[in-house]
Amino acid sequence: MARPPIELRSEKFRADREKTWRELEGAVNRIEQMGPARLSRQALARLPRLYRATLSSLSVARSISLDRNVLDYLESLSARAFVCVYSNKRSPMQACWRYLRGGYPRAVRALAQPVLWSAAFLCIGLAVGFFVTVSDPERFYGFVSDDMAAGRDPAASRELLESTLYESNPKTEQLSAFSSMLFANNAKVGILCFALGFVAGLPVFFLLLYNGLIIGALAAVFHLRGLSLDLWGWLLPHGITELLAVVLCGAAGLSIGRAVVFPGRETRLESLAIHGRRAGGVVGGTVLLFLMAGLIEGFFRQLVTSLTMRYALAIGTALLWTAYFVLVDRDGGSSEEPAP
Repeated sequence: MARPPIELRSEKFRADREKTWRELEGAVNRIEQMGPARLSRQALARLPRLYRATLSSLSVARSISLDRNVLDYLESLSARAFVCVYSNKRSPMQACWRYLRGGYPRAVRALAQPVLWSAAFLCIGLAVGFFVTVSDPERFYGFVSDDMAAGRDPAASRELLESTLYESNPKTEQLSAFSSMLFANNAKVGILCFALGFVAGLPVFFLLLYNGLIIGALAAVFHLRGLSLDLWGWLLPHGITELLAVVLCGAAGLSIGRAVVFPGRETRLESLAIHGRRAGGVVGGTVLLFLMAGLIEGFFRQLVTSLTMRYALAIGTALLWTAYFVLVDRDGGSSEEPAP
């Protein structure tokens, strides 16, 4: 018995299944143009079934060697439908928001031990810098460069030091530029802590200690002039957020260092991939912290000279970040660790 011509088999094959293909193509076109939100619930529910039916048609078409045009059409439609069915349905902004409201605090809590080590080394550096400078003010110059001190050194008078804490500049353009500069500089320091983590984490310890030494030495200078309360009121409103960001970047770097030195059951590359994904997400979130710290430092601290208001903001930010990182999404689902 003679087999029917390929053309007739192709036409019958298309006639039996083309309605399904066209329905899937219409749904895919709407998703590509306007997003999945424009489809009804029924259409979204049918999408996976239509996709599987089209894949089945493609498999049959290949097995019976239908004409090239049908194969090309089904392959293209199946590839487009795969993206619609299996890709992330959330926009980048939605993904970032979802991460910030749950995934970010969970990722930070997963790095609890490196966070404690990072904070400990920063505090050790601060204590050493403070007590060494108080005992011998000349050692200040070994910790802080002249450019960084900007005249706030042991030789400065109380009046000069006090003026640096309470000067206000109402020129918004200058404040904006100052804020941008601080953000860029602080973000660079934090990213450096993260980037150097692969060297067994050792440079991260040095950077944290050194930053602590600088802060401690500056605090000692103001302490010797009886301005400790004023200094911390000047420093803490933005410093809590800024130093928290540095600590988190340091913790991410230490996590990378631990993955290199102690990979566990995985290979070093596998361990770096696992820990690096979480650490990268943590560092990505610190960009927002650095931005907030820069805005506070460039605007609020320069315009508000009330010591009470400064301490109120410092306490408020401390409570805010404690609640966010400790309490938010404690009972959340599986950890999401994107790199925003």
